[in-house]
Amino acid sequence: MKKLLIKMQFRPNTLIVSTLLFLILTLPAVYGQEKKVFVKEDFNSLEDWRPLTFPKIKKHSRYTIIREQDESFLRAESNASASGIIFRKEFSAYDYPKVKWRWKIENVYKKGNAEEKSGDDYPVRIYIIFKYDAGNASFGQKVKYGLAKKIYGEYPPHSSLSYIWANRKQQEQIITNPYADEARMIVMETGAEKAGKWVEEEVDIIGDYRKAFGVPPPAIASLAIMNDSDNTGESSVSYVDYIEVYK
Repeated sequence: MKKLLIKMQFRPNTLIVSTLLFLILTLPAVYGQEKKVFVKEDFNSLEDWRPLTFPKIKKHSRYTIIREQDESFLRAESNASASGIIFRKEFSAYDYPKVKWRWKIENVYKKGNAEEKSGDDYPVRIYIIFKYDAGNASFGQKVKYGLAKKIYGEYPPHSSLSYIWANRKQQEQIITNPYADEARMIVMETGAEKAGKWVEEEVDIIGDYRKAFGVPPPAIASLAIMNDSDNTGESSVSYVDYIEVYK
């Protein structure tokens, strides 16, 4: 009986010690999973963004910051125009593979169609642009990109993903851009049903790239936003509340 009482007295202490040991061992792992953020852009200004324009398109879309009470937003307006804004800093897609944002549109384009050149316009799209790496390029790619650099003064992107607010329902969620095989579009929203409402999105760019291209993406990426209407000749206004790149 005495031995039994001794065992009973020590059992709670053993449990406490075991619990403390578990917490000590697991807490570092929990804290080690804390979110790493490359950028959380709240659009207080556009000083971290530069214009993204195209040589053959003369009329550009307009990007401004608007303020309502204590909040600020990006306003993107196009009128038979096309241009975007691109974030000035590049990031590693493997270190920061997730992107989250909140956007809103006023309208879509009646003539918009993601599968045709004449309809390749969207009230808003978020681009992930992957940098060409000459060190990992094939001979054919080096020739192709070398010629492009002579014409434009810099290497064009290796490839891109664009997350689009499509004008109409599309048969596929992932669509090859009608102008460029290296550009794949991923449909996030369709039509005007949610026009005037804020919608939040979250994506995994590594997983999406593999689905779109069948291979892992290049390491270095940049972020861009565009509202364009040069093909349809229509006009629209859209907004982005924030955009975050993180792990």
